[in-house]
Amino acid sequence: QVQLVESGGGLVQAGGSLRLSCAASGRTVSSSSMGWFRQAPGKEREFVSAIISGGNTYYADSVKGRFTISRDNAKNTVYLQMNSLKPEDTAVYYCAQSYYITSVYRTSSWRYWGQGTQVTVSS
Repeated sequence: QVQLVESGGGLVQAGGSLRLSCAASGRTVSSSSMGWFRQAPGKEREFVSAIISGGNTYYADSVKGRFTISRDNAKNTVYLQMNSLKPEDTAVYYCAQSYYITSVYRTSSWRYWGQGTQVTVSS
């Protein structure tokens, strides 16, 4: 059974940084595609970033240059380093995992989801 547990969310001022973690069990992050999505109140869940098993990374245009996804295979954990945070980054951030994936950008492509962690950026 795959379990994904996010942590690291919180309240930060605009311009600040946070690092989100996603600890995975049941399947190794190195052999899976791992992704981050976010959902703001009243909005649909949207793609933020992904890293596939081969190591390629993907980012939404809105976070390119500010967010970095990485993984620690020994800890079976994926991270999302978020710098230069903006109020519009405020959302619940979800970790996702899938072994086979057709498009990292679509929520329907991902099989497993974490419970989410709240990120709030104040202006």
